Amino acid sequence: MFAKPTQTPRIMHEVLLAMLPGLAAMTYNYGWGIAFNVVVLSLLCLAVETLCVVLQNSPSTAQPALRHQMSDGTTLLAAWLMAICLPPWMPFIVLLTAAVAAIGLAKYAYGGLGQNIFNPAMVGYAVVLISFPQVLASWPGPQGAPDTLSGATLLSEFRYRPDQTLTEFAPSLAAFGSSHEWSATLFFAGGVWLIWRKIITWHIPVTMLACIGILAFFNFDQGSSASLGSPWFHLTAGGAMAAAFFVATDPVTHPANRRHQMLFAGLIGLLTFVIRTQGAYPDGIAFAVLLANCTTPLLNRLHRQTAGLGITAAPSDTAKRDSETVS
Repeated sequence: MFAKPTQTPRIMHEVLLAMLPGLAAMTYNYGWGIAFNVVVLSLLCLAVETLCVVLQNSPSTAQPALRHQMSDGTTLLAAWLMAICLPPWMPFIVLLTAAVAAIGLAKYAYGGLGQNIFNPAMVGYAVVLISFPQVLASWPGPQGAPDTLSGATLLSEFRYRPDQTLTEFAPSLAAFGSSHEWSATLFFAGGVWLIWRKIITWHIPVTMLACIGILAFFNFDQGSSASLGSPWFHLTAGGAMAAAFFVATDPVTHPANRRHQMLFAGLIGLLTFVIRTQGAYPDGIAFAVLLANCTTPLLNRLHRQTAGLGITAAPSDTAKRDSETVS
């Protein structure tokens, strides 16, 4: 999808580097099971990609194609993104299902890098979330946390708290310093570094987070037993920060035009908040991203039509602009 293939490994490796602080914080908070997920998922995703490339190419072209695909970093990024979404020490069958769904189905069923419509990591996570709901609800409490926060994600516990006010539910949420806040802060820092490096632009992450924060602000009742949660809680709990900077900014599956990128990000924020507060799943980011991915072809078509009529459109980000010269 990128105009200069040699740029893709550099970009992906910088994205992986930016994820390391948040990943380290999650490993510290939840134990080595997070690192286990990362390693096993990385190996499984690379194995699935190897099989797909071999089947996709003739014997004479398979080896060069495989060497190129294995070094571009996109498969490792998908593996890492899925790993941070899953509870620690996932069973092998769950990780294998995620790898096959993400790489075999979402990526190579559409033709490989740059051809996929849906974000591979979110496809893999959504498939195992629907297929193994009980296993994916087995989040432990952070190390040193009370038992009341173990067994499910913080968002799940918050959803089903029995007539407790926000303060009664978790006094630690009232002040900065809880485990989920540190992870979110470090993912935020990694995202800001990517913006500073001009690997991504601010349009998608800022719009998505602003949308979630604004919706939470207007639906927050200061912490009663019926509260939907404060803006700070919704921005730091679950995968909001990681998704805003590392998932929604995927140049293949978001629109090319910057105004359309903001519409795309606003839709993700809206759907995330609605699913979190009204739906059956505690954190709706994966479904929100996949539903928003459905709008990308339409928004890109509108962008091309606008450009064809000679109407000035906002420029796209560098990676997407480069990709359009090739695709």
